[in-house]
Amino acid sequence: MASEISTSPVAASVAVLVPLALPEPYDYAVPAGLTLSPGDYVVVPLGAQQLIGVVWGPAAGGFDRKKLKAVAERLDAPPMPEALRRFIDWISGYTLAPRGSVLRLAIRAPGALEPPRLRIAYRLTDARPARMTPARLRVVETAGDGFARTIRELAGEAGVSDGVVRGLVEAGALAAVEMPAEAPFPAPEPDTVGMVLAPDQAEAAAVLVARVAEDRFSATLLDGVTGSGKTEVYFEAVAEALRRGRQVLILLPEIALTQQFLDRFEGRFGCRPAEWHSDLSTRERARVWRGVAEARARVVVGARSALFLPFSELGLIIVDEEHEAAFKQEDGVPYHARDMAVVRASLGAFPIVLSSATPSLETVVNADQGRYRRLRLEARHGVAEMPSIEAIDMRRDPPERGRWLSPRLVIEMTRALEAGEQAMLFLNRRGYAPLTLCRTCGHRFECPQCSSWLVEHRFRRELACHHCGYTAPVPTACPACGEEDALVACGPGVERIAEEVTALFPQARIAVISSDNLRGPAAHRAAFAAIEAREVDIIVGTQIVAKGHHFPWLTLVGVVDADLGLENGDLRAAERTFQLLQQVAGRAGRAERPGRVLLQTYMPDHSVMRALVSGDRDTFLDREAQARARVHLPPFGRLVGVVVAAADADLARRTAREMARRVPKAEEVSVLGPAPAPMALLRGRTRLRFLVKAGRNVNVQAFMQAWLGPIKLPTAVRVSVDIDPYSFM
Repeated sequence: MASEISTSPVAASVAVLVPLALPEPYDYAVPAGLTLSPGDYVVVPLGAQQLIGVVWGPAAGGFDRKKLKAVAERLDAPPMPEALRRFIDWISGYTLAPRGSVLRLAIRAPGALEPPRLRIAYRLTDARPARMTPARLRVVETAGDGFARTIRELAGEAGVSDGVVRGLVEAGALAAVEMPAEAPFPAPEPDTVGMVLAPDQAEAAAVLVARVAEDRFSATLLDGVTGSGKTEVYFEAVAEALRRGRQVLILLPEIALTQQFLDRFEGRFGCRPAEWHSDLSTRERARVWRGVAEARARVVVGARSALFLPFSELGLIIVDEEHEAAFKQEDGVPYHARDMAVVRASLGAFPIVLSSATPSLETVVNADQGRYRRLRLEARHGVAEMPSIEAIDMRRDPPERGRWLSPRLVIEMTRALEAGEQAMLFLNRRGYAPLTLCRTCGHRFECPQCSSWLVEHRFRRELACHHCGYTAPVPTACPACGEEDALVACGPGVERIAEEVTALFPQARIAVISSDNLRGPAAHRAAFAAIEAREVDIIVGTQIVAKGHHFPWLTLVGVVDADLGLENGDLRAAERTFQLLQQVAGRAGRAERPGRVLLQTYMPDHSVMRALVSGDRDTFLDREAQARARVHLPPFGRLVGVVVAAADADLARRTAREMARRVPKAEEVSVLGPAPAPMALLRGRTRLRFLVKAGRNVNVQAFMQAWLGPIKLPTAVRVSVDIDPYSFM
């Protein structure tokens, strides 16, 4: 962890952090005539490369300054704010990731540090050419409003050729001016009249507005049932932050959820916010990054990586759907965006709002223990009511042979369609079938690079691994025994359910919604617009449709396999299954027509199913908390995941055994393993896993450094450390 970073100019030599997997900044000499301050973006030599880095403070010293390489140049960009530099230091210390690796997350916008691009536009002067044709007159009249336009814009608006405009430029009637090439960011209007809030919503909004006005750190859980208007409530906090001249960051778990959100934001504030997610073009990423750094982008809606944008005036963070697993970054620097957002708000001394209909147990415990304030919205907005939820016992009401939908669910779907309503079938399993085998010899199709079955995608006629991306055509014969037409698809995916629905309801308009057939925001917008316009009768989808969407005519939701998430043996399996199914259920009956939800399950007496049917979420969470507290699991204890991976299986096992031999003794700490990871082969690498279990108040970072720090690993072995793991694969 670095010492406190100075904000005063530094001279002679500086410490520069570069975005490589390096733990500390390197010292560089400052050329004569160049003044640098902490946060400045610079270009420095490193080996044969020229890298962009950030001045982190004064040089550490200990080197002959005459031998230091010099900073090549300072880039013309606003310096990285001190709060962001402190945030990078904090994350590095917490996750044990190299500081340079964390910095890389904050400067992942190629081109943003280059000088802003300019374009030449033209504005009307007092001069006029001696010969004024009707075409020239139209250009003069168009330009008479005083706005600067490019030659093409002027020609288009005046209905003339480019040559006419160029003639006026040569005659001096139009003068050139330089203007930014990038589109400006519109300013959200905080005082636009929003939705009329119900009394409970208005009360919650007033609390959030007061938190913003306090201008200090606070954390608030906005806990409201699906359809209760949580978004409109926290929009009031956003408006207050804007009135006070502060920037706002709204984190969403998946970009697929943002379209309806962006529409709602525009309806409330008169314009769209800036967006930040992986589907942006390189040019747009640079534009948004620069707009944030220069405080021109006042509100950003983004995925988890938006946390690392260089906000200079950040005054509020909203984490919507705070319970979502998508906020956890697994690769590279492992971090949970929800938890790190709380840290960033604390470092910046401003409020954060965590919003969810199914808050995580960690957040609920923080609220119960007084660390967070809790605001409840227990009713849907307007005339809408919560849907009824029933469990279909598949042992007593099984589907027909070769099918997956129970007779009861089919009957309810028929009734919904006859009433002119929409139905949705949910199955969190992509593709046609999760397993393909040979009925003759029993051969199962596995990924050659992972310990995972290949999923059949019948629409694309291919087998795919959803872990590494490996694909292969579906063969006509078994590769093991050569038998023709012997391959059998086992289990359903959404494509197979859609096939069954098509056979049952041949006249219905069916939409399959999954990440396989919706690529990019445009495809999502088109699909959801069709549903809203009632151009779809039956939706068959994965978790993409489970949350964040409002379909007024959707009244029936059927969960094809409610037990699916319970097959996962990790500590959050029950909690995550409950959250997902509750969110799915929340899509039904969000307008005037009542909603119904049917859960197909072989375990109707499971605590998750009972909680969903009864609507008693708090009792379920209390029991989950008690169960974890008894065995000191999060949030009542600490976990660290350690994975040893190598292409050479023997080398991986030898390294893991040596690591096990060198585990230090410590109170309230136990190390389990090594054992084969559940995903024992991934992308061709053998993986073994340790699980460190510690008491709540144990400094697990210090323990991990004492254990792994002295160990010299073979270069062919990769060891990854995940503090507070969310996935156990």
